[in-house]
Amino acid sequence: MKFIAATWKRFGLAVLTVLLVISSFAIVAPTAAAETYTVKLGTDQGMLGFQPKKLTVKPGDTIKWVNNKVPPHNVVFDAALNPAKSADLAKSLSHKKLLMNPGQSQETVIPADAAPGDYTFYCEPHRGAGMVGKITVQG
Repeated sequence: MKFIAATWKRFGLAVLTVLLVISSFAIVAPTAAAETYTVKLGTDQGMLGFQPKKLTVKPGDTIKWVNNKVPPHNVVFDAALNPAKSADLAKSLSHKKLLMNPGQSQETVIPADAAPGDYTFYCEPHRGAGMVGKITVQG
């Protein structure tokens, strides 16, 4: 009888140990970290464009806009061409201040509540020359 009780006690301790180890992995398992993407304003070849001009991101991700070549540049999101059709969202994503020197940068964080879809952005001084890009926010 003592042998059976001792066996059950060891078995119970073993089960508790396994459960403790498994639950510790669940607690310390890292969540998906937000990414940071770099977009150059002006291509490496000296063209008036964004590099890359298309990018796919998730809410919480950061876009670092780096002035590269052929300044001045800025980044403006078009309110009429975003899924929410929101002027406030477009304004919060935009950086209207002109970057004059190569290497200058600004960052945009995609809001956690950003609607999935395509967001069109452009450089105000060079929009007519085709300096337009698109960010796709995944849901």
